[in-house]
Amino acid sequence: MPLIYILEDDKNIQEIEYYAIKGNGYDVRAFDDAGAFDRGMQEMKPDLLLLDVMLPKEDGLSVLKRLRADNDTKELPVILVTAKDSEIDTVRGLDLGADDYITKPFGVMELISRIRAILRRIRPVGDDVALKYKNIYLDQERRVCLVDRENVELTFKEYELLRLFLSNPGIVLTREIIMETVWGTDFAGESRTVDMHIKTLRKKLGEAGSLVITVRNVGYKLE
Repeated sequence: MPLIYILEDDKNIQEIEYYAIKGNGYDVRAFDDAGAFDRGMQEMKPDLLLLDVMLPKEDGLSVLKRLRADNDTKELPVILVTAKDSEIDTVRGLDLGADDYITKPFGVMELISRIRAILRRIRPVGDDVALKYKNIYLDQERRVCLVDRENVELTFKEYELLRLFLSNPGIVLTREIIMETVWGTDFAGESRTVDMHIKTLRKKLGEAGSLVITVRNVGYKLE
C-alpha cells in the first residue's frame, strides 16, 4: 500500500487531506513543519509527498530544493499545494522539480485524482491491496465487497463509504469529513445525505452493518 506524507501547518487543511487520502486506501502521515517531516523521513521514505509552500520556519520550496539535492530523495514524487494567487511559487516549484501542483481551495476528488495519476506512473497497475475488517472484505482492484465470503452489491457511494470506514477502523469520522471525502463537497448541513447512505450501507451489510456505529452529535465509526 503506497505511503503518502503530508507537510501542512494548517490543521484544518491537513485534516481534510489526511482523511481523504486515508479513505482512498493509502497509508498516510502528516507533519506540521519541516523539522518533524525530516524526522519522519529518517524513519521511513514515502511514495509521495503532498507539500504546502507556505510553512513556518522553512518554506516548502526550500524543503523541495533539499529533497532534489539529496540522492536518496531526488526522485520522490512531490505535489505542491499553493495559494490561488501565488503563480510565482508554482513556477519556482515546478522549476525545482515538483511533479505537479494543486491550488487552494481544492476539491478532494481533484486531489486524489492527481495522487493516483502520479502513483500510476511509478507503481505497477493493480498494486493496491484489499481492505479487511472482521468478516468484511473489500477488493479494491475489482471493487468487490464480500461479507462472510458472500458478494454484497454496493452503489458507488456506499462502496466509497465502506472503504473510508475500513481504512480508519476505530476512528470517529465526522459527518463533515465523510461528506468531504466521499462526496468531494463541503458539509453545508447535508447530514441527511450522509445518514441515509449509512442506513442503506448497514442494511446491505446485514449483521456486519452493526459494526458501523453512530457517535451521537459527531458522526460514525467502525467498531
